[in-house]
Amino acid sequence: QLDNNHFTSSEIPHSYTKMSKLRKLSLRNCGLQGSIPDFSSIPALDYLDLSHNNLTGEIPSTTLSMNITTIDLSHNKLNGSISSNFSALPKLQRLSLDNNQLSGAVPVSIGLNVSFGSNTTLLLDFRNNSLSNINTSTIETIPNITMWLGGNPVCNQDNQRVIAELCGTQNRIEDSGGSNNNSIISCDLNSCPPPDYEYIPDSKCFCVAPFEVGFRLKSPGFSYFPPYIESFEDYMTSGLNLNLYQLSIDRYIWEPGPRLSMILKFYPPKNQAVRIFNDSEIRRIREKFAGWTIRDNYLFGPHEWINITLEGQYATVNLGSSEGSGLSKHALVGIVIGTIFGTTVVSSIVIVMVFKWHINHTNSASKRKLLGSRKRVKVTGVKDFDFEEMALATQNFSTSMQIGQGGYGKVYKGILSDGTIVAVKRALEGSLQGEKEFSTEIDLLSRVHHLNLVSLVGYCDDEGEQMLVYEYMSNGTLREHLSASSEKPLNFVQRLRISLGAARGILYLHNEANPPIFHRDIKASNILLDHRFNARVADFGLSRLAPVPDLEGSAPGHVSTVVKGTPGYLDPEYFLTHKLTDKSDVYSFGVVLLELLTGMQPISHGKNLVREVNMAYESGMMLSMIDLRIGSYPSECLEPFANLALSCCKNETDARPSMSEVVHKLEKILQFTPGADTTHMQSVEMDALRKPFSVEKASQNPSVSSNILGSDLLSGTTPSIEPR
Repeated sequence: QLDNNHFTSSEIPHSYTKMSKLRKLSLRNCGLQGSIPDFSSIPALDYLDLSHNNLTGEIPSTTLSMNITTIDLSHNKLNGSISSNFSALPKLQRLSLDNNQLSGAVPVSIGLNVSFGSNTTLLLDFRNNSLSNINTSTIETIPNITMWLGGNPVCNQDNQRVIAELCGTQNRIEDSGGSNNNSIISCDLNSCPPPDYEYIPDSKCFCVAPFEVGFRLKSPGFSYFPPYIESFEDYMTSGLNLNLYQLSIDRYIWEPGPRLSMILKFYPPKNQAVRIFNDSEIRRIREKFAGWTIRDNYLFGPHEWINITLEGQYATVNLGSSEGSGLSKHALVGIVIGTIFGTTVVSSIVIVMVFKWHINHTNSASKRKLLGSRKRVKVTGVKDFDFEEMALATQNFSTSMQIGQGGYGKVYKGILSDGTIVAVKRALEGSLQGEKEFSTEIDLLSRVHHLNLVSLVGYCDDEGEQMLVYEYMSNGTLREHLSASSEKPLNFVQRLRISLGAARGILYLHNEANPPIFHRDIKASNILLDHRFNARVADFGLSRLAPVPDLEGSAPGHVSTVVKGTPGYLDPEYFLTHKLTDKSDVYSFGVVLLELLTGMQPISHGKNLVREVNMAYESGMMLSMIDLRIGSYPSECLEPFANLALSCCKNETDARPSMSEVVHKLEKILQFTPGADTTHMQSVEMDALRKPFSVEKASQNPSVSSNILGSDLLSGTTPSIEPR
């Protein structure tokens, strides 16, 4: 997958057509020109995406792989006719040729392949071309085919019912994921004049005036949107308290990051009497976006509201909350009285607090004298706890409540007065920060929000103590689950998902946090697992800030610092340069990937995990290093995972991938891993594991069992690390 790149050559490299074992090729939005080469000599190809380029000429008439399921050639400048050879592809599920210059008739045989059963669906997206004819009798007899024809001359024949349905308004979303509902009634456009009015999608000709909102997913949990569009619409309308039919995604585009920007179109409710939103409803929806009241979730958070477009019927809408609201005298009197009452209450509280402080000061004069020169930190957006609350939550910092310890101090499990379970990090005396530094750190942590990062709940800066209060992760650390004593060993799919989640969290720190953050101490014990075993990266903060750009916008790209990492995880280039970069985090994360693969610690009995795995890989004994408790795994997914881990652990910084590349590669590995249905994995014979790891062997054995005894492995080739 090489999407959103710009190659030295503007044409698709001819060498790509010679990759006989290539399974997926995605060159979306790469600025490619020229004609489409012949990919028919790649028997394993099951996914081809050349969309959003400037490709010209006709579509090759040769037949592609019999395994192919998806072909996307949309948004190019292709001409000629649609090849009938597409009908010879038995596993094809989606053919997107929309937004080209194709002409002629839709082939009669396009959906007649005998391999299509009742449980298989085929989406044919031919929108916005110059197609002039179609034999509708073929389409009517095959219920599991969905065809989109909107924007073609053939749609001018809308006196035919089937053509009216194929050209209907259901095709409003580019790449909508293949909805099979094409039973749209053809509505009279003259009774719903654009641009101010349009019919509600999938409705019985309800003509209303929509408005648009710009929206962006800053770190989506996917790299291909169509399968998630329906879930996103449900998530968004639920958060806004709207009906599902009141939202459509007018258009969307991927941006660097990767981020997903889109235009959301909102429709008034179905009501014959009212065809526009009233001002108060528009203000309510706007405040939902502006007030960040739509909660993040695992797939769609974090996000940001970009703008709201009010034109046409909404050009005069007043978005101010008070202007023109017509407050009565009674309301104004109420406000005045409320203000006076509130001031009185606040004054009383202040008096009580002063009195309480005076009592405490009298009882502990020496302590107050010590603290008198220092103000308590105050940061909005997170809860400010006092020392008494923290002591109560942790049973006076009982050893029975202690769940960890690090360089910062001890970590306790705490139960707040409302029953919320939290993790309390209590700073050691030598770790206390100055007022400004501690305040800045809390402010930073309170603004970092991602579903794969541990969130800050609050802080305590009281009685000479500094504490950070975080979400509590019920399943502990990744390191605990990889140890031999763990009662809950992680299977291969769980390990893949954990690695992807952690990578997304680190990518957010590098690319989305403001200012960017280099973690500098990524390790298995700093990756926590929530109740669903989702990965949550922990222990990042002020001391890990990336360099800030200067006035000209340039930054050194590294941090020169005293060592902050952990032996076994630390970037080897640090010892030469004393500089830590984003690629230092990549190295540390690569070590974590090797831990997930082998179950071993980075350094054990004087042996280094990175060196040992490299030796095993080079000698063809990679399978001998796999964790015995990993269970069965698809063998074709193991080598790319190991390759990725080792590429992250390259000694040279420039040879390592970026975190963005790591995320994309993990997504692809997970995509081809049969996660839910592991019962169909077959085990290979034990002697297969004694042979060098190779792609050929992996392709012959779709899955491998790791349940082998160490004595059954070849000895003398690769030293083993013991114990696990």
